[in-house]
Formats: sequence, structure tokens, C-alpha cells
Amino acid sequence: MEKKPFRAVRVSDRVYWVGAIDWAVRDFHGYVTGRGTSYNAYLILADKNILIDTVKAPFRDEMLARIASVIDPARIDSIISNHSEMDHSGCLPEMMRITKPQKVFASAMGVKALDAHFRIGPQIQAVRDGERVRVGNVNLAFCETRMLHWPDSMVTYLPDDRILISQDAFGMHLATSERFDDELPADLLREEAAKYYANILMPFASLIARLPEKLKANGVDPTIIAPDHGPIWRRGAETILTLYSAWAVRKASRKAVLAYDTMWGSTQLMARAIAEGLTAGGSSVKLLPLGSAHRSDVPTELLDAGALLVGSPTINGQVFPTVADVMCYLKGLKPTNLIGAAFGSYGWSGASVTQLTEMLRAMNVEIVSEGISVNYVPGPEDLARCVSLGSSVAGKLNALYS
Repeated sequence: MEKKPFRAVRVSDRVYWVGAIDWAVRDFHGYVTGRGTSYNAYLILADKNILIDTVKAPFRDEMLARIASVIDPARIDSIISNHSEMDHSGCLPEMMRITKPQKVFASAMGVKALDAHFRIGPQIQAVRDGERVRVGNVNLAFCETRMLHWPDSMVTYLPDDRILISQDAFGMHLATSERFDDELPADLLREEAAKYYANILMPFASLIARLPEKLKANGVDPTIIAPDHGPIWRRGAETILTLYSAWAVRKASRKAVLAYDTMWGSTQLMARAIAEGLTAGGSSVKLLPLGSAHRSDVPTELLDAGALLVGSPTINGQVFPTVADVMCYLKGLKPTNLIGAAFGSYGWSGASVTQLTEMLRAMNVEIVSEGISVNYVPGPEDLARCVSLGSSVAGKLNALYS
């Protein structure tokens, strides 16, 4: 095999990172990945060598080169697929062809998903939730994490090493030359971990809230958490577990998020006036003009917010496209514990505020005002109403979260 400048990175005495770094990706299922990502795979060197997960298909050669820096890839005896999504399973058929493994493990749902993706057939062995397997001199424990974030998802725990290979849980989209959390700024890690949770795992908050107890019941007590995206938590395992527990209950605050777009500036004037009322009432405010903010910024800001106010002009009797896009996206992510209202401007058909109010109701947002709709350009009285709406929302947030 041609030598390439990719090396495995040692995680512990016998565990190596052999993944790939994607510096270029900027969109992941509609979620902006401004700092790229990584596809993490892990190699356990023992009397029976084990590969856990693979990488996205275009990055096969990078993974193979990293593996080859420590062993001949043909010496891999077993493969574990924690998650069948193709950024982690894309190279699985090729790796099975190269290594001819004695065993390939996945969850029962993973077996079905991998066969549906690649028509692999009966070559993969299903492992049960809580099952423990010994491969050579390596002890492995499997714990299903269904819907975190696919039905097939599971994690693999190495009890003798106290390493949890956690697939998409506890990860982030972040491309760096550093492989470990303690090599990176804490605020960067929190920002990207929060964005990842908000845009991928938020809909499954009730399951995440129960995850620590389930892991504990299965004897999982890691000192290192190795996810399938982003850095490995070798110093901050407890930190990311604590953050996930807090995000899962989504404890709200006196923060309000205003997401809006504007055509000729009228809805923007209204947003700024509402923000003034919120600020004067003691709330912190985050304005997200959707002409420049991305849809994935909105759920990230909502992680600790108590209010969502959405503004849109009316175009062709409908909500403005960027706002409709965000509302559809948010509905799927299912943020909880929010109060909110709609606002907007119109020319001859003022439909957007009514439509947005119904969208908020469909998201189980508690409507605190029927909204403000302004014809063409807001005048002083209209802007005063907007300030009053902001003050009213701030008052309700104060009552809820003081």
C-alpha cells in the first residue's frame, strides 16, 4: 500500500484513533458546520484486533493509512458498527472485503439498517442491549441507545480501559488537528457541543435525560468518552455528561430569541422595538436576522431561552421563505418550555402573523399575544406596541424564571 502522511493517534495503551478529518464540509443535513467535522473510527490492538466504526466513503484511504501506520489492515479480526449512518458506515463493505473479519457486530436494528444500505446479508452478528462479549483478550459491553439519534444506535464500552465509544452522542462537528478536549479552548468545545446537541439530539431529550441512569445500570463508568465526531473527551468526560443532563431538561431562562426576516426593513424595525422592550424588562435578547443568521443558529440559541418571538413580512399570502424554513426545522427539533408570539408587516394581505402564530401553537409554544401585524411601515404607535409586547414577554419571563 502506498504510504500516506496519515498517522493513528494513541488514545490509551491499546486504543487508537484512526478516523478522518473533513476540513471542507459546511452543511450537514441542513445544519451549518462552519468549522468542518471529523469522522472518528477507533482501533483496538490486542490478540484479536478490533475496528469500531468506519468513515464516510470518500475518506476511506485516510482511514486505511492511519490503520496501516500501526498494523496491516488485513490483520483486523472484528468490526463493530455502532451506527449505520453512512458517515460512519460508508467504508464498512470495503473494510469487510479487505479484512475478511471473523465477526462483525451491530445492534439488531443496526443489522437491518446495514443490510438495507449495503445488502450485506447475514454476515453481521446482532448483539443485545446490555450484552457483554469477549473478543480475544478484550472485554466489550454493548448498550443500545435507540433514537440517539437513529433506531440502530448503540455504544460500545471497554470496561478494562474505561473508554466509552459513544457514536454520535457527546460529539460535535469540529475539524481540528488536535484530537483531545484538553488541547482545545473550553468555550469552543461548549459552543460546538451545544450546537450539535441542539440541531441533532434535541428531539430526543426525554431519552437523553434517562441515558446516564441506563449507562450506570449497564456498568458504564468512563474516564474517556470517544465520540464519532469531534475531539475525544479524555479530561472532560464528566463535563460533557453534565452538559447533556442540563440540556435534556432544557432549563429555560429570561432569555428571548427573536428570529425574523425582512423585505424593506419594516419587520426589522419591529424586531428592534420588541428587543428594546425585552431589554428594558430585564430579559437578555438574541436577535437572529435570517438574512444573515443560519437556521441552525436558532435552536442553538433556544437551548437556554424561555421565549421565542418570530417575525415575517407577508409574501404572496404566505410567511417569508426563510422564516417558514426555520419554523419547519424547529418543529422537528421539538424545543420545550417556551412562551412566544409572532409579529410582522404586510402590504395588502396580512397573513404571516396568523400563520406564524399557528406554527408556534403546533410546536406547543405558549402563545402570550395574538401578535402584532403592521401595514407597510410601522409608525410611532406601532413601534410603541412592539415595545409593549417586549415588555409583556419580559414580565412573563421574570415571573417564570426570577
